[in-house]
Amino acid sequence: MRTYPSDLSDAEWHILQPLIPAARCNTERGGHPVVHDKREILNAIFYLVRTGCSWRQLPVDFPPWQTVYGYYAAWTDDGTIRRVHDELRNHVRTKEGRAERPSAAIIDAQVIKGADTVGARSRGYDAGKKTNGRKRHAIVDTVGLLLMVVITAASVQDRDGARLVTEKMRAAFPGVELMWADGGYAGKFVEWAQQLFGLVVEIVRKLEGQRGFAVLPRRWVVERTFAWITKCRRLVLDYERRIDHAESMVQLAMIGLMLRRLARNVPGSAVTAYGW
Repeated sequence: MRTYPSDLSDAEWHILQPLIPAARCNTERGGHPVVHDKREILNAIFYLVRTGCSWRQLPVDFPPWQTVYGYYAAWTDDGTIRRVHDELRNHVRTKEGRAERPSAAIIDAQVIKGADTVGARSRGYDAGKKTNGRKRHAIVDTVGLLLMVVITAASVQDRDGARLVTEKMRAAFPGVELMWADGGYAGKFVEWAQQLFGLVVEIVRKLEGQRGFAVLPRRWVVERTFAWITKCRRLVLDYERRIDHAESMVQLAMIGLMLRRLARNVPGSAVTAYGW
């Protein structure tokens, strides 16, 4: 039987299986019976996320690519991927002795080149990075787990994207009282967050005389999260036609990371060497 490094181990599937909704099928009304195992559907999705191949290039020993993509699109539309991600994040936090709901966070943005599959309406040019594509506006907790991600055209300023992602983050995590950010967020965004949410945004500035890269307090946490997700080749570029699909891909990368953390040292777990 074939196996791939991206396949779910027994321990990982044991964690994930209860979070995946049962397939809805009514054969009496002409619906197709379920013929593909959901674990194999998920193995195919994680294979695509890890390797960066296109849907049509999934190996033939997986279920048909149309079926795999259909599940992925449906789970994006009904919020399954987001709910699974959030449940696993809460589980990781509690397993590591932290409160399920964070009180502090870090914000940053990542510019990603858009492939030719990204339409003109959802892409833009970032003059600073000299990149045509999209931008991932992310907020993470103090250990680097994703709290919220919003994807925009790369032409959207960091401060403007920060308002979008902060509004969604605060709706989901009203207990967050402190957020760290780099100097690009200084000024109006800091005032806006304080006035609207009572949220303190602390700017972590570059060291005096700094040239080139340096590890800065708190900021390195979100930068490490971006490094984690771009270990998945599907996320090195943005290939998704739809913005919500691009956000789901980020969540899937984090789901893979968290499953391996939760399954670590559990009998039956085959944790692969992804550097996580």
